[in-house]
Amino acid sequence: MDLSCKNEYAIAALIELAIHYHSGEPLQIRQISAQQQIPDRYLEQLLATLRRGGLIKSQRGAKGGYVLAREPWKITLLEVLQCLDGLEAQPIRQESTLKTTEGTIIHEVWQEAHGAANAVLQQYTLKHLCEKRDARRQLDIMYYI
Repeated sequence: MDLSCKNEYAIAALIELAIHYHSGEPLQIRQISAQQQIPDRYLEQLLATLRRGGLIKSQRGAKGGYVLAREPWKITLLEVLQCLDGLEAQPIRQESTLKTTEGTIIHEVWQEAHGAANAVLQQYTLKHLCEKRDARRQLDIMYYI
């Protein structure tokens, strides 16, 4: 499982929304773009996908923008990737292309790896990423003192 640029940008945008979740104020595309250094037009497409997936909501008007649809501790990374890439929560049970014992073994290990990756992604939420970000920033500050 690779981390695509699309996934990285979308998760970064969601972290930005999670950071501002308690203020209740929607963030505009230009604000998220400036903070996370994501091209505006690309971010607009990503946010539209996340909105259709039910992870964020858009608010119209002069003070409109985007907010998380749920609390940051209720949105998992697995859910984000499923929204963006249409990944299945459970691996698809298909037969190995190779009709050999080796092919079967390779397929079984691949299924196990897929399950392990999903388990890790399921246990991390946007709140966890915000906490990791804050801890990393504290370490960076301590390093420069």
